[in-house]
Amino acid sequence: MKIAICSSFVPFVHGGYRNIVEWLAKALRGAGHQVEIVYLPQSEEADQLFTHMAAYRLVDLDAADVVVCFRPQAHLVRHRRKVVWFIHHIRQYYDLWDTEYRGLPDTPKYRGIRSALQELDTQALREAHTIFSNSAVMAQRLMTFNSLASEVLFPPVDEPGRFRHGPTGDEIVCICRMEHHKRQHLLVEGLAHTTTDVRLRLMGRSGSSAFVDNLRELALRLGVDKRVLIDDRWISEEEKIDLLAGCLASAYVPFDEDSYGYPTLEAAHASKPTLTTIDSGGVTEFVRDGIEGLVCAPEAEKIGAAMDKLFLDKKTSLSMGRAAHDRIAELKISWAHVIERLLA
Repeated sequence: MKIAICSSFVPFVHGGYRNIVEWLAKALRGAGHQVEIVYLPQSEEADQLFTHMAAYRLVDLDAADVVVCFRPQAHLVRHRRKVVWFIHHIRQYYDLWDTEYRGLPDTPKYRGIRSALQELDTQALREAHTIFSNSAVMAQRLMTFNSLASEVLFPPVDEPGRFRHGPTGDEIVCICRMEHHKRQHLLVEGLAHTTTDVRLRLMGRSGSSAFVDNLRELALRLGVDKRVLIDDRWISEEEKIDLLAGCLASAYVPFDEDSYGYPTLEAAHASKPTLTTIDSGGVTEFVRDGIEGLVCAPEAEKIGAAMDKLFLDKKTSLSMGRAAHDRIAELKISWAHVIERLLA
């Protein structure tokens, strides 16, 4: 079968949104299919948004038997068998509109853009042969904003067997992009409320040097700078595997995340528990409090107490890590299942 995978990208910015495309392509090729990846640059700037959206309507992928669409606004592509694996909306015009993370003024201009965007998205999504979402959270957003049902299809990682479990250390690691909505500052604040020698490691590229500078200043001001390592750079897969193998636990505390996030799944493959918060969205679909990790309120004192609990009760931490590994099979998180559903 000839399959085209279509998604948007931000030039020179890498992350999970590219991984899911490239890993699916690899899995499909391994299953004997012919695959083409089609990326178009996507700007979320108001003055360029609709121009970029129009470009997707002009893309001709008629030679493909199936087109699988990912990141917005790829779902605008026209095709007789368009399958959408919906990752997220352009969030500042959707679920982040009434939050501190919107980053846009609440003016008639932007309200008009929001209304037009939602109408166009809904129209394009209705053209799809099938719509999948990457989490129950995302499925609910599609229903809330676009009145469209979707099937939850959890995204796997590439070559999960490369992850391994090593001796439990004293460090909680957070390996993801350093951004305001990923809320690494909550972990630094939580560390200041710990009573043990637990340590924290924050690693990942950031689009904002100011945010990273603020993290370092926060750690210094709270007196935990000797117990937290802040490393603003791209982390190789090999280094990530080593860090997860030897850590105490992983932490992932984004605001209302679209899915469980690769940091959660990667930790589970390494049989390590995840510390998250009750408002972290899709993360809590995978992590249940006291089973696959700890889920607490997004408050410094609560997070600090959870860090201490992981450190003091390593036997339970090990048990939660094993449960996290078992959760992968329970939720049918595999490329074989993904291919079966996408091509059904």
